[in-house]
Parts: sequence; structure tokens; C-alpha cells
Amino acid sequence: MTMLASTIQVQPDMSSLTPRQLIPRLQADISAVLKPLMSDARPALVDFPNHGNVGDSAIWLGEIAFLAREMGTRPAYTCSTATFSADDLRRRAPDGPILIHGGGNFGTIWRHHHQLRLDVLRYFPRRPIIQLPQSIHFDDDEAIRETADAIRRHGAFTLLVRDRKSFGFAQEHFDCPVHLCPDMAFCMGPFSRLRPIVDFLCLMRTDAERVSGMTIPDDASSRIVVDWLEESRQDLRRTRLFARFGAVWRGEGISGHTPTVHDALAWRRFRRGVATLSQGKIVVTDRLHAHIISVLLGLPHVVLDNSYGKLGSFIDAWTSNCVGLERATNMAAAMERGRRLLVAGISGWR
Repeated sequence: MTMLASTIQVQPDMSSLTPRQLIPRLQADISAVLKPLMSDARPALVDFPNHGNVGDSAIWLGEIAFLAREMGTRPAYTCSTATFSADDLRRRAPDGPILIHGGGNFGTIWRHHHQLRLDVLRYFPRRPIIQLPQSIHFDDDEAIRETADAIRRHGAFTLLVRDRKSFGFAQEHFDCPVHLCPDMAFCMGPFSRLRPIVDFLCLMRTDAERVSGMTIPDDASSRIVVDWLEESRQDLRRTRLFARFGAVWRGEGISGHTPTVHDALAWRRFRRGVATLSQGKIVVTDRLHAHIISVLLGLPHVVLDNSYGKLGSFIDAWTSNCVGLERATNMAAAMERGRRLLVAGISGWR
């Protein structure tokens, strides 16, 4: 297959960088890749993550922050997989690029999100579409061929990926410009953590990307073991109600799918994630955005990989030399490294 021009960012020397030093460098890398692809017209941003996974909300808020800071705008149209309307998108965002939410759903693990991507390519041929930074994973050759065909037929698709494994895969299979770019959540910038209540917060996957056999060894350390997918329906209803009231007050209409409501839901979920991670003096996790948000919080943490190597590939590309980050291949090693961080009492590392 003949490929169009692709680029790869050369990672700067990041040895012994604190999170406060690392975050602006990654923001600059994002701007260098994405800003030249944008236009003056207001974009659409599709595939709002209307679910409890905190990481996807962090990505969404980073995407909104990039548009506000770098482009001086916000999306003219947003939607989730359930509310996408090609007609509404054309009416509300007739001219700008179509941005597709970043994350880890490019491929066959989360098929309903990937189907929305294919639908957007089919409905908007030749209109610039930018896939914001994704990790790619396919376990079906036919799905790869279907995606490659959709990209080729569309003719104006740009793919941003957040690790070199995905970059190589995209270069091999897809006929479009491909760029290596950090995760958009870094555009949120640093945050302050809350006061910890235990030694270890173990945030471990319980979904399709989990690795079996991740048993936490029994010792005397105080710990909380949790995932962050569960959320209060009552809190979500209250958040939607307040956001809609604010939209009416500002004359923005009452649609439940306005950017205002989407942003409010994302902030609710992100704050829940911050509160969850902050419970531990040390975080142990196999979720990529528990790693990324720990960096944003200046929180020491130990990372294990998910089912297809997403975390390791991302860390190798962007955050491997971040102070306060340790990596492990099994839970026993992760807890041992976490105890070392605890004893070291990482201070002033932000």
C-alpha cells in the first residue's frame, strides 16, 4: 500500500523531569502537531464519552482546554455514540474540521465507538476529519480492511496516535497522514491532590482490558482496591439539571447534548477520579489515565500494563523518565516498588 506523508515527533530529552516540568513539554508537543491541522472555523467534536470511565472524561476536558487556549474557540457541535446526527452536525458546524475524541477505542475492543468513527467517515467524504490521539488495537483482519477502506474512500482523514506501536501499525495499514502525539488529557495542566487516607490506592481494571491474575499480596499496608467505572445516577441527573439551567440562563437552549452539559458531566467524572486517586499516598494501577492523572496531580505511582500493552507503549513514548513513576510486570513487584516510594517519601518532586 502506498502511504501518504507521515510524521513522527522526536521526543526531547526528558531525563529526571518532574511532572511540573514534563506537562508543558507535552502540551507543546500536542500544539506542534494539532494546531497546524486546524482552521479558523469552529470544529465539531464527536464521541463524547458518556460513561463512567474517568480517563475518557479527562481526555475530553483536555480537548476542550486545547480548543480554548490554542484556538480561542469551543466545539460548535458535540455528540455521543447515541446522539450522533449527520444532519445536526452539518447545520451546527458547516465548515470546520470534524474532530473525533481520542482515547483507546480505535479498533475492535470497543466496537460501538469505532463504528461511529466509520459512520463519520462515510457521511462526510473529503471534509477534513482529525482523529485525536488514539491507541490502536485490532484482533480481526476484516475489521482492519474495513477501516483501511473507509479511510481511503474518505480521502481527507488525519490520524493522531499516542504511541509508537500504534504509529507503526497505522503506517502499515492506513493510507492517510499519521502523527505521533501525546494524550490530550495533558492539555488540562496540573492539579492539586487531596489529602491521602491510606498508604496505597490500587486502581485496577475490571473491564475488557484487564489482565487476569492481578492478585494483590497480603501485607500490613493500608490500602483501598477499586476501579473508577461506577457512578451515582443521582449525581449525574443533578449535574445535567444544573447544566441545562445554566444553558437556558445564557440563552443557549435546553438540549441535553449541548457542549455545556457534556463538559459538566466530564468535570463531575474527572473530580471523582481525582478524589479516588488522592486517597492513597501511592497509586498502583493498570489504567493509563490513572497514570496520566497521577502525573497531573504530582502523585507518586506504580504502573502495570493492560491486556495489550497500551500503558507500556505510551510511557515509552512520553513519560518514562518522569520522577515518581515506577513500572512493574506483576502485582507483587508493583507493591514492592510502591513500598520503596512510600519509604522514600517523595517530596518536592512536582
